[in-house]
Amino acid sequence: MESGSLDWNSEERAGATVLAPTGRVDETTADAFKDHLLDAMGKGPAIAVIDLGGVEYMSSRGLRALTLAQRAGQGSDTTIVLARPNETMREILAISRYDMVFRVADTIEDAIGH
Repeated sequence: MESGSLDWNSEERAGATVLAPTGRVDETTADAFKDHLLDAMGKGPAIAVIDLGGVEYMSSRGLRALTLAQRAGQGSDTTIVLARPNETMREILAISRYDMVFRVADTIEDAIGH
């Protein structure tokens, strides 16, 4: 997947909304990433799982989008869980300490709680 490309899928699974971006969340795709997240939070799911399995990289603007989504989700009591981060994403989450802000699950099933 080339830089500047981000695909997006979402589905309902066991009462949770699973959001699955694929590609890089960088300067050229961060706004679209943020818009997708905020749109999903506006629907007020109880649990929103962000499946990071297909995310190769996330810039600081992508991390900011996660923060904005979390704030938006608080208004509707939405819990955001990050799932399936690869090693690069685990490192980014650890360095930014986002792994202390969000629950990080190894699988989507674990994120949902099943």
